[in-house]
Amino acid sequence: MSESKILLNCYNRGCGQKYDPNDNKGDDCTHHPGQPVFHDAYKGWSCCNKKCTDFTEFLNIKGCTKSSHTNVKPVEPEKPVIDKSKASEVIEVRPPIQNYENSPRPSYHTPQTTIKPSISSALLEQTHEIKVQDVASAGTKIPVGEMCKHKGCKASYTGTVIDEETCNHHPGVPIFHEGLKYWSCCKKKTTDFAVFLEQPGCSQGTHLWLSEATNKTIKCRMDWHQTGGFVVVSIFCKKYSPSLSSIKLNPVRLSIDLYFQEEDSRYNLDVELRGVVIVEESSVNMLPTKVEIKLKKAEPGSWAKLETAHPSVRVEKTVAPQTDLDREESITTQVDAVDLSDI
Repeated sequence: MSESKILLNCYNRGCGQKYDPNDNKGDDCTHHPGQPVFHDAYKGWSCCNKKCTDFTEFLNIKGCTKSSHTNVKPVEPEKPVIDKSKASEVIEVRPPIQNYENSPRPSYHTPQTTIKPSISSALLEQTHEIKVQDVASAGTKIPVGEMCKHKGCKASYTGTVIDEETCNHHPGVPIFHEGLKYWSCCKKKTTDFAVFLEQPGCSQGTHLWLSEATNKTIKCRMDWHQTGGFVVVSIFCKKYSPSLSSIKLNPVRLSIDLYFQEEDSRYNLDVELRGVVIVEESSVNMLPTKVEIKLKKAEPGSWAKLETAHPSVRVEKTVAPQTDLDREESITTQVDAVDLSDI
């Protein structure tokens, strides 16, 4: 009667079979030579980078290496020694301290560089349409019957020599106060609205058949966010002209000038930055709905604000004395609506 074979357990990871030590070939064992890895609910092996979320499926992952069986247990990695004497020690985590004293802060008045923008093709199509409209309107003739734009003048365009006659108008603004109606330029007061409308102009000049274009300012929404290495400033706007707009930058100053051709208006922003940026690694993207300015931080870290809390001394513009015309314009801003309740 033949003796029964003695079978040994194979300790290679992922094998789990028994083998005959007298019949152990070099490719009988299929196993994982690496270590099991458990991370973020994933389970796998470091040797073949196979991952799964189910533990049973993990146990059934087939080995990636062939060799002979062995009954020697693999060496377990050494566990780090835990010093129990420091178990009650409180670990304090603090944000990194930004030391701006290592390098001097550049001057606010350092010459600025105009950043060449990356312009979206959709924005170029928008501005092309606006230019076509402007060219068409430039060749438009004054239509017959067009009223003079001067206040108080009732003349209409006829296309004859009559249009060259003197224009009698009011250069001031209409004022309605406590039932009285009058012009700020001549102050002939009346309580009758019809009489007010019929008051002849107190100044003479030439007729104004088409409205004058005014280069005024416009408001746009500005927002910003940051990462460890960049600050991104976004100006939300539409139908601005990229060729007539500019973004200028120095290490501590950002200047934005956007021109809106349809409204003949501009948006301006000039700020001293909280931190220092690298001009050469900053960029500008001009898109149909916004201008995105990506500023590269000279030192990684977080900015508390976009602008500095201690702005540098800047050269302020001299304010000219207020003239009578300025006072009249200020009156216009105070009159929000015409009150005809007393008429």
